[in-house]
Amino acid sequence: MKTEMLGIEIDDLHLAFGQTKVLTGVNLTIKPGEFFAFLGPSGSGKSTLLRSIAGFGPRPQGAIRIGGKDVVDLPPWKRNVGMVFQSYALWPHMSVRENVAFGLRERKVPGADIARRVDEALDLVGLKHLADRMPNQLSGGQQQRVALARTVVIEPQVLLLDEPLSNLDASLRVQMRRELLTLQRKLGLTTIFVTHDQEEANTTSDRMAVLDGGVIQQIGSPQDLYDRPANLFVARFLGTANILEGTVEAEGGRARFRTKTGDSLSLPDGVGAAGKNIVLRPQNITIQREAGRDALAGTVVHREFLGGQIRYLVTSGGSEIVVDQSHRSGRDWFDPGATVYLVTNTENAVVL
Repeated sequence: MKTEMLGIEIDDLHLAFGQTKVLTGVNLTIKPGEFFAFLGPSGSGKSTLLRSIAGFGPRPQGAIRIGGKDVVDLPPWKRNVGMVFQSYALWPHMSVRENVAFGLRERKVPGADIARRVDEALDLVGLKHLADRMPNQLSGGQQQRVALARTVVIEPQVLLLDEPLSNLDASLRVQMRRELLTLQRKLGLTTIFVTHDQEEANTTSDRMAVLDGGVIQQIGSPQDLYDRPANLFVARFLGTANILEGTVEAEGGRARFRTKTGDSLSLPDGVGAAGKNIVLRPQNITIQREAGRDALAGTVVHREFLGGQIRYLVTSGGSEIVVDQSHRSGRDWFDPGATVYLVTNTENAVVL
């Protein structure tokens, strides 16, 4: 069931609903066979962008090329893409087998081929033994697998997933995202996955695009975007970020970051003078009782036990700073109200 892998190129894409701009100047290249995620908050344009690739909704301005062919003027059924919707959209009056076979019957595929391909698709998602059940007799995870089988059975060259896990409970989402990735690797399909959940994007995608306000803010691997965000929106959206305001200054041949309250932190070599914010992740800050060089004095205002780690909220110089400390049995905790000192690993800091 493996098909030819095709890349996707989007050039200067614009889309508006009336006077409301939804997508603005989107430029994007997705590699053949890549698992790519569109990540962003509600209203960021990620689902609209996915639907534009599928051919649903109003015609956008710009180009959408699949395998080098511009499809922007083609109807959905001529683009050879398969889409799995958030609601699964299964026919309630049809059995699992009939749901999966529906697209093939619409394409006038011979009956013998339909039976073989449906069996292959159901076997691929592990539901061949439930082929005669009705959708209301299936769990949410099983319904999602039927929706996937119904999509891959038509042998699309691109697989589009519009928040397909959002209707599942937390533990099942973890299981299903692993199965999604395994299926995608097995089929070799170029896949685009839309989600607002950064954990889903981080654990499945080769690369992702973070959108906000219909504009792509940054493209890269999950690790690159987390470690080196391009702007404050990406820094805040991808995990917890401490953002301190101040200025970068030269001191003794090295760059230092001076906060608005006068505290000073050394910065790694190569950091220029541009930027007035420093981004520090909670795990790159050490909390201790003793003062030291580059240590920020603060007061613990809140503490949370998260199992594998302790999360502290510390006020320092008018800022609230989140610190994550690994939990070990017998290790002392810092109580709310305690005076502490924060030592920052600025080798991992980003100046924006």
